[in-house]
Amino acid sequence: MQSDSHPAIERAVSENDTIVAISTPPGRGGIGIVRLSGADALAITQPLLKLRGDLEHARARFAEIIDPETQSKLDEAIVTYFAGPHSYTGEDIVEIAAHGSPVILDLLVRQLLAGGARLAEPGEFTERAFLSGRIDLTQAEAVRDLIESQTLYQARVAAQQLGGSLSRRIKPIKQGLVELIALLEAGIDFAEDDVDITPDAQVIVRIGAIAAPLTELARTFEQGRIVHSGLALAIIGSPNVGKSSLFNRLVERERAIVTAMPGTTRDLVTEKVAIGGIPIELVDTAGLREAADEAESIGIQKSREALADADLVLIVLDASAPVHPEEEDLIKAAIGRRVLIADNKADLADSRSRDYDSIRAIRTSALTGEGISELRSAILDLVRVSGSGSEDSMLTNVRHHQAVESALESLGKARNAVSGNIPHEMLLLDLYTALRQLDALTGETTSDDVLNLIFSTFCIGK
Repeated sequence: MQSDSHPAIERAVSENDTIVAISTPPGRGGIGIVRLSGADALAITQPLLKLRGDLEHARARFAEIIDPETQSKLDEAIVTYFAGPHSYTGEDIVEIAAHGSPVILDLLVRQLLAGGARLAEPGEFTERAFLSGRIDLTQAEAVRDLIESQTLYQARVAAQQLGGSLSRRIKPIKQGLVELIALLEAGIDFAEDDVDITPDAQVIVRIGAIAAPLTELARTFEQGRIVHSGLALAIIGSPNVGKSSLFNRLVERERAIVTAMPGTTRDLVTEKVAIGGIPIELVDTAGLREAADEAESIGIQKSREALADADLVLIVLDASAPVHPEEEDLIKAAIGRRVLIADNKADLADSRSRDYDSIRAIRTSALTGEGISELRSAILDLVRVSGSGSEDSMLTNVRHHQAVESALESLGKARNAVSGNIPHEMLLLDLYTALRQLDALTGETTSDDVLNLIFSTFCIGK
């Protein structure tokens, strides 16, 4: 965790309000939490509660919520107080955990607003944590990713980044860049005092040492993007080869209608599943053939569009029948993409495997379940990106990737400047630009517009 506050803290201090929000999801539940943060959090909260014992830092206290009209007990709650700066936001925080009745929670919020608090903006609690230096910007964004996780694997990656793994990977790179800048600055400022100017060959070596780990980090983005956003897999093939049955096997429930009549699927059927922790949207498509009617024709057109848009393609063939010319054309067209072939209906065919050149084929039976585990593993192999690095510090965010790529671009310009015998004063401009990009990654030089854009995507109460 960082200890120094962000320069933009001045903006927050000028608006030194105590903020309040319901931090639990909308609706009814066993528990509902109302959270306050700010200098007046205690003073605003205490008149609404009948506490059993004084509030102390990091200690929970039982309390009764008082009805403002009758002054009688309305509900019971557990109240926890965290004194700043040793809290999530770096300010005083009070959390009231009452029963999850929307009526009770709404009353609490209205009473707290009447007491001087104001409603929190989306992500404002985490923004205050960032502005106070409790976390950096990559950690703040990991909070959102953790909340939005759809799989356990996504949650683990987000938790690692929330713990500062990406920041730790960037830190030595920045340190090396700062040291190079200082070395060049000293050679310029003290040239008259017999301070040696760093030889160009040494400067190039140092730039290379800075760029190498950044390049490795940039390579992690392809895998990180997949982990963060997932992929779409289109299941395509001729009618009656078992596409929908295979789709249901992968989804593990009867999601698509299956009949013996060819052309049952007229529209796209989609479902999200997790394979190896990666969210994958399966798209069951209409069988590719000459359409028998207008509805089927529209379905086949949508199938072709889904095939064009898909990140992964699963071509389903009937293992008990010869490959038709139309299917051969489909296989040829898919070469070069992330594609697999499922030789389905293996329970009706002989045990011989068929060869499809460079495309991996899995013998499957949607009826018996044969080959389904192998098919899942093969899909996961297609998803994995070689050389993606450690999962706990991969780039999962477009903003992060753009900052790293921009820093690498500036380092490349600096290297070219050295080779072109350009004075060190000009070379330093590119090095400072690279440093600003790395600072933007963690939030040390990020503009307020960028901060507002980032935190506005958070849920209210976080």
